[in-house]
Order: sequence, then structure tokens, then C-alpha cells
Amino acid sequence: MKKLQNCLYLTKDKLYAHKEREAIVIKHEKETLLKVPVHTISSIYCFGQTRVSAGLMAHCAENDVNLAYFDLFGRYQARIQGRKSGNVLLRRAQFRTSDNAPVPIARNIIAAKIQNCRGLLLRHLRNHGQNPVLTEAASAMKFSLEQARNASSLDSIRGIEGDAAARYFSVFQHLIKPELRSQFRFNGRSRRPPKDPVNALLSLIYSVIGRDISGALHAVGLDPQVGFLHADRPGRDSLAQDILEEFRAYIADRLALSLINRQQIKHTDFETDVSGAVRLKEGARKTLFTALQQRKQETIHHPFLNEKVEIGLLPHIQSMLLARHLRGDLQHYPPFLAR
Repeated sequence: MKKLQNCLYLTKDKLYAHKEREAIVIKHEKETLLKVPVHTISSIYCFGQTRVSAGLMAHCAENDVNLAYFDLFGRYQARIQGRKSGNVLLRRAQFRTSDNAPVPIARNIIAAKIQNCRGLLLRHLRNHGQNPVLTEAASAMKFSLEQARNASSLDSIRGIEGDAAARYFSVFQHLIKPELRSQFRFNGRSRRPPKDPVNALLSLIYSVIGRDISGALHAVGLDPQVGFLHADRPGRDSLAQDILEEFRAYIADRLALSLINRQQIKHTDFETDVSGAVRLKEGARKTLFTALQQRKQETIHHPFLNEKVEIGLLPHIQSMLLARHLRGDLQHYPPFLAR
């Protein structure tokens, strides 16, 4: 099993990162802020105008370290990728399945997404008592789950997913503590750009987890851009977006709600630019990424592998399981189902 290593989040604007012998060195205006052993880092995420030396880029490419760039809103911009890994026969099988038989994989992914979203609502009901709005939404999503399991076309799967997501986000405000709802108003998803603090927080977490998944898919030899549910689009890692659906509620949404409800992130931690786009301030981004790294280090019982794993390894595990399915070692792709 792959060992979970640390992720390095460079959120302060105008940082400079370079490799100095066996260490990664982070500087700001010639002042050294951090030195970390190079072998302990599996991913480097750069936000804003961060510069990375050619030597560190080469190290990342040669050692499968995921080096990705985001703007200050968390929108993905680029990443460094080394030589293509894996067997070309696996990628051929991926392309054939994407072209000719994408429905079984897409159906399993969306069924898992709906179940995980519904599970988050039921978890809130168990912990906080009855809420008619959440109960009704959970009941409606149970019907959507049954529909997804029996869907026979991509169009129907996408339609079912869209209806379930709309139902889920229509009650998402009820998962925020009542005394905080006036500060964190949420009236549905707004993506490009996010128009409120909740959407800004969700979009940033989704973006970072998506890059983790892209790196994991690349590591097992799959092409992150060729998916089964999301249509091909230049510049989009469609397969990574497919797998991300399994983790939205369990990792991203739960983390966002926890940070808001515990008041680790406050409404004053956001700023709005002239276009109306909302983004997280620098200090709060550090809070977020610290919490995300802690979340990744938590151990859970993986329902398919029947063993304990760290949450941060889930993208690698699901990528491995998908590769095994495409090779013919597994009859069906087993998506991640939260317990």
C-alpha cells in the first residue's frame, strides 16, 4: 500500500520554492520561511504568484510529486507532469470503455455520490434531532438512489445526478448552525466564480482534492482526462472529476461544514473582488489546508478492501480499483461508500 506523505500548500503570495540538496526550501523576499525533507512531500500546491525553481520542477517530474498551480480563488491552472507511467494496454482499455461502455462505471459512481450525500443528511439528523426539511430531502434522495442504480444511459444518469444534487444543496443551509446562517447564506451552488463564502470554500476544497485524484490516476497509469461520466473537454481532467463525485460529501462538504460550524473560519475571512467573486483570505487558507491535511491523516475502514486506510489514500485506492476493473481483474468498479 502506498504510504501517505505530506502535502505542501504554498498560500502566501510571491513565495519562491527551490530544492537545496535533500530539502525543499521556501522563501519570501530572500527570507527562509521553511525547510522540509524532500522525501516527505508527495504534493506541492501553489496559490497566487508562487515561483518554483527549475530544479524543484525536475525533481517533481522525476519522482511523481504532484506540483499544481491555482489562482487565489482556488481555480486550477496547471501542473507539472513527468513521463507517462503505466501500461499502454491499460489506457487502451480505458479509452475503449469510455467510448463503448461507460454506463456501468458512471452508474456506480453516481449511486455512490447520492448515497454519500444522503448519508451526510442522515448523519446530521442523528446528531441534531429531527428536521422535517432534511428528512424530506433524504427520502427524495433515496428514490434518486434507486433510479441511479437502474439507469441505462448516460443522459438518464446525468439527469438523476442533477436532480439529486439540486435537492441536496437546497437543504445544505440547514447543515449550518442556526446562529451562523445569517453570516453564511447559501442559496445553491455558484461555481465560476463562487458568489458567497460557502461556495468559495467548497470550490477551493473540490479543486485541491481533484488535483490529488488526477495525480493518483496518473500514478496507476490511467489518463485523467478520459472519463466515463463527464464529457471530454480540452483542459479538463474528466476522469478525476468522475472520481471526485464519490468524495464531495464525505471529505469536502463535511470539512467545510466543520470549519464553519466550529467557527474556525468566519465570514470575515473572505473578500470579494470587483467582479463579485468571493475568495478566502490568505490566513484562512492556511487554516483550511491544515484542517484538510489533518483530515487526510484520519484512519477509516475501507468497505471494499476490508482494512484500515488513511483518508488521504482514498484517491490512490479508488484509482487502483478502477485500473483493476479495466484490466478485467474486477467484474465491477467498486466506488467509495462512506459508512
